[in-house]
Amino acid sequence: MRRWSDQRIADGAGAELVRSARDPGEGPVRVVIDSRAVERGDLFFALPGERVDGGRFAADALRAGAWGVLVTPRWAPEAAAVARGGAVLAAEQPVAALGALARAWRRELGARAIAVTGSVGKTSTKDLIAALIAPHRTVAASRANFNTEIGLPLELLAAPEGTEVLVLELAMRGFGQIAELTAICEPDVGVITNVGPVHLEQMQSLEGVARAKAELLVGMRDRATAVVPAGEPLLEPYLRGALEVVTFGAGGDVHFEDSRSHRRVVAAGSDRYELELPFDSRHNLVNTLAAVAAARAVGVRPSGRVDVRFGALRGERVVLARGATVVNDCYNANPLSMRAALDDLAMQDTAGRRVAVLGDMLELGPDEGEHHAQIGSYAAAAGVELLIAVGPRSEAMLDRYDGAAHAVADAGAAAELARELVEPGDVVLVKASRGVGLEVVAEALAAEEGG
Repeated sequence: MRRWSDQRIADGAGAELVRSARDPGEGPVRVVIDSRAVERGDLFFALPGERVDGGRFAADALRAGAWGVLVTPRWAPEAAAVARGGAVLAAEQPVAALGALARAWRRELGARAIAVTGSVGKTSTKDLIAALIAPHRTVAASRANFNTEIGLPLELLAAPEGTEVLVLELAMRGFGQIAELTAICEPDVGVITNVGPVHLEQMQSLEGVARAKAELLVGMRDRATAVVPAGEPLLEPYLRGALEVVTFGAGGDVHFEDSRSHRRVVAAGSDRYELELPFDSRHNLVNTLAAVAAARAVGVRPSGRVDVRFGALRGERVVLARGATVVNDCYNANPLSMRAALDDLAMQDTAGRRVAVLGDMLELGPDEGEHHAQIGSYAAAAGVELLIAVGPRSEAMLDRYDGAAHAVADAGAAAELARELVEPGDVVLVKASRGVGLEVVAEALAAEEGG
């Protein structure tokens, strides 16, 4: 936005230009929402928070050399009183203004936008899409957790001029949020990775989850491309005729035709794409099919080695000096992702046991006990020989698990027990909802080994 004038910035945000910038014809270097991170040339959006209103720090941001600030009208006079300060913009709803400015910049870029949501795997799929496209187009992809009504606009505004493809992740906590994010990023391609039992406290049912995720499909323009799992009936009501629909997975438009070790052939109509993948986990193979479908939709024909690095705590493998292997997959958990992780554990070659340290899955609503019990049964079927259940909810897993098992109160107790029980040759899956903090188990095992 460096070439945008202060008035154009104000118009894009739907704000009033209370005071002009030092150079009215020159725009900001970047947009920030943390006054402590302000550098010369930044536009500081003073967002109201639950405890502190960012407007309190607007004057300090100007004194630190900010290009300008956007505040509510309450703080505009104080900001405008700063001598030799930059631009002062005022808007009643700064979060909405942030989204509006991001949408204006997205239109200015003229890039193709791919939006990704789903119950499980949206971050990994986003990373895979970016990795497939990067050798062919200039791509900007959102960072982990920058997927909300604040994070998404910041990622759009950080995309530099010349960006050809935007790959964006959309998250939700309730109805209407995916619709809001879709209106901001105006995607050309919408990917829904799956529909599973997550956020059931708010969504109440799988049908509710599907409706919330499908706000992406409802909000896309006609002739946009919808990439959805093959055979998912819960999404069918939202696949209107004006969308180009591409399905992925077994029986879908995009599917695996052949595989030889890590080299796999993806079939899509009459096209064939041979990819070398640095993983063999079942859920990421399915995510790869969704990624190929999205890449094709923006005119990319992927091939060769896929250089992708997934985020922290998402299936990270750590080999311990004692000869055991820890699979640190505790970024988050729900019944769908738990099953996927246990499927991958079942496929692992091991000289020892398959061990699962599984913690509470949160936000599952009134049926949470049954969901946890089903995971216990699934762990048994997956060949888990030792199960450590962590937290009050996960104790229900032991009701349907008949192998060696322990129930502990929290992550700290699980770490102590794992240090005692893990043996050479074991493969240890560590997984729970983020709020459980189960990564301390993997950290404790690694620290004990000096690794």
